[in-house]
This record gives sequence, structure tokens and C-alpha cells, in this order.
Amino acid sequence: MGDQFTHFDQDGNAVMVDVSEKDITERSATAKGSVIMQPETLARIMDGTMKKGDVLSVAQLAGIMGAKKTPDLIPLCHPLALTSVKVELVCVPERNAVDVEATCKLKGRTGVEMEALTAVSVACLTVYDMCKAVDKGMTITNVRLTYKEGGKSGKFVAQ
Repeated sequence: MGDQFTHFDQDGNAVMVDVSEKDITERSATAKGSVIMQPETLARIMDGTMKKGDVLSVAQLAGIMGAKKTPDLIPLCHPLALTSVKVELVCVPERNAVDVEATCKLKGRTGVEMEALTAVSVACLTVYDMCKAVDKGMTITNVRLTYKEGGKSGKFVAQ
């Protein structure tokens, strides 16, 4: 990898990257992740009998809020004027999983990868929180960037 880390100056100090000279372009990013659980836990999510309420709706809202709060959680992220945040949760019985996908968009000088990853992470954590009383062994897994476009580095599509 010939690329340098951008969040450190020449003396090794942490810095927020100066994006003032970058062009304003349309940018988007998509991230995915999963929560793996016991079949009975997934069944309760699907039939709406989880004690804390509608797991998928609450986790969807939490993911959207997470994207908006990214610069409060990740120290060197820029505050961004997001134009769109979409979070989708899907129950996948054959894998005993809730799959989460988030897409964030804006017109700006820096990308939205961290916002998409934060949205997925917070949505997955919310699923865990709402279901932990019945299944402490759930696993949050495979959180990753799957797509990004815009900006100088262009398009990325995960394998």
C-alpha cells in the first residue's frame, strides 16, 4: 500500500484532514453487517413479540441517528450535511440473522463511508440491545463498506 495515513501530521499528531481545497461532488457510501442469533430470537423479532418492542423499526431509527452522530463518536470525522440516510433491516431465517444495510449521501468535500459504517454498527447494536434479555450469545459480524462513489478516489465496489 503506497497510500499514506491522512489523519496524522509529519510529527505523528492526530489531525482532522483539511478538505477545504477539495471539490464539492456528489458522494455516497453503502455498508452492511449482520446480527446472528438463535432461531427462537429471530422468530420473536419476526412475530413482534420481543418485550422491548418493534426491533426492526427501532434499530432502523437508531441507525439513521448513528449516521447523523458520526462526528460526535469518531474523533477525526468532519461534521457533514447528509442529504440522505437509508437503513434497511431484513430477517434471514436460513442464516438466523438480521442483515443491515445503510446508504448515506451528500454533496460535499469528503466521503460518507464512516457515516454508513456507523449507521450499520448502531443498528446492529440496537438489535443486540433489544434482544439481549433472551439471547446474550448474539454475534455482530461482517460490518464492512460495500460501495462508495464520488470524490478523487472514485468508485469502490467490494468483492
